[in-house]
Amino acid sequence: MQLFVLVLNRTEYLEQILEKMLERGIGGGTILDSTGMMRVLENDEHADFPMFGLLRQVYAPERKKSKTMFAVMKDEKIPQMMDIINSVTGGLHKPDTGVAFALPLSFVEGVEHKHE
Repeated sequence: MQLFVLVLNRTEYLEQILEKMLERGIGGGTILDSTGMMRVLENDEHADFPMFGLLRQVYAPERKKSKTMFAVMKDEKIPQMMDIINSVTGGLHKPDTGVAFALPLSFVEGVEHKHE
């Protein structure tokens, strides 16, 4: 089992990703609102640090909020998730799109995989 995590900066893609997950029998995710580090550093209290201004220019995301999805799934579902995400978004390699990763789980309780 894996914990799949998607931090999606392009939140307009979320609904389509979720629909495609359901079409492939992948469910059980939890979605949270999230904010990137650079957005937090953009407030005025850091204006005295020129380093933050430079970082903002380099990483200046156009969006203020992201969506972070967590889903426990079988190992073989991870490539399917990446196929879904890349087909919907055009690829996470595109700037300010998002990041995905999976972590192996040594213990899971309370998760049923009826459709997998």
